[in-house]
Amino acid sequence: MLDFIYYPVSWILWVWHRVFGFVLGADNGFAWALSVVFLVFTLRLILYKPFVKQVRTTRQMQELQPQIKALQKKYGKDKQRMAVEMQKLQKEHGFNPIMGCLPVLAQAPVFIGLFHVLRSFNRTGTGVGQLSLSPEQNREIGNYAFSVADVQSFLDARLFGAPISAWITMPQAQLDAFVNPAKGLGVPSVWTIVAVSVPLMVIAAIATHMNSRASVARQSEAAAANPQSAIMNKLALYVFPLGVLVFGAFLPIAILLYWVSNNAWTYGQQHLVFGKIDKEEEAKKKVALDKRTENAPKPGVKPVTKPKPGARPKLSKMTPPPAGDEPSDTAPSSSESPSSNGTPVPKKPSVAANRNKSKRKRR
Repeated sequence: MLDFIYYPVSWILWVWHRVFGFVLGADNGFAWALSVVFLVFTLRLILYKPFVKQVRTTRQMQELQPQIKALQKKYGKDKQRMAVEMQKLQKEHGFNPIMGCLPVLAQAPVFIGLFHVLRSFNRTGTGVGQLSLSPEQNREIGNYAFSVADVQSFLDARLFGAPISAWITMPQAQLDAFVNPAKGLGVPSVWTIVAVSVPLMVIAAIATHMNSRASVARQSEAAAANPQSAIMNKLALYVFPLGVLVFGAFLPIAILLYWVSNNAWTYGQQHLVFGKIDKEEEAKKKVALDKRTENAPKPGVKPVTKPKPGARPKLSKMTPPPAGDEPSDTAPSSSESPSSNGTPVPKKPSVAANRNKSKRKRR
């Protein structure tokens, strides 16, 4: 049903086994282990750009939190209007929430596909994906992209004495599938599987905790103060790593290798991408600060205010009158007004002046 996932995963694993098997030997446990590790690296390299988009989306989401809270406060009761306004806000800022989930959604099918392909090397058990085959029958059937010879090579490979598709709680009947008298391989010891699995479980749990700690440290104060975020942070920091320790006993060694290598890649990639984005933001802030500094007035100099359109400039007392306004000697006095032919005509005294004169005479 999920062959569209199983075949691509098995083909990538097959290619890397050809590479490392050519160097180390086809039956070498390290060749198979490195094939699993580089399967993870191949996937994460394909998802590098979506991961960068995810980081930018997360940063953008944090920047939009004040506006989102304002919309929630304004349209909290009107869910339909709230959804419309949220879409407008996301469209204005080019925000795509799907990009924040794409890397996680893409990794989940690969994890399921790898888990199924690894279990299908040994189909002697019962349950989903198992065929209840005998050890002899199991060695004579291929596995997706792998031939019969590849299946036998995988079953005979050992990593520090343990088959990489074995797990701690594996039933004894399924352990018999790893027996190959022709090469002197007997039933693998459970304690050998424990000795290989437990260190990988501890490393995987620590790596999960460190990645969660790095993500929580980059959260904004507003996001960290959110009660839901606080609960999720505690789950990511303590519950998920503890889950790796508990459920690691039911996971094949190859899946534990997948978990360790995936977390190692995530830890390095986070520091690389976040460091790059931080430098970009610092550069933008520096450019904005330089522009603000250039436009600011120098110390001791009053800022020049631009006059409004149509307003006449104000002249100070020390400012000389504009050209053409200087008084001339030939200008008529205040008591005289020019006539039509240019000769000065004396002005008539005003009514108020005549009244003042008559009052003085009476006195």
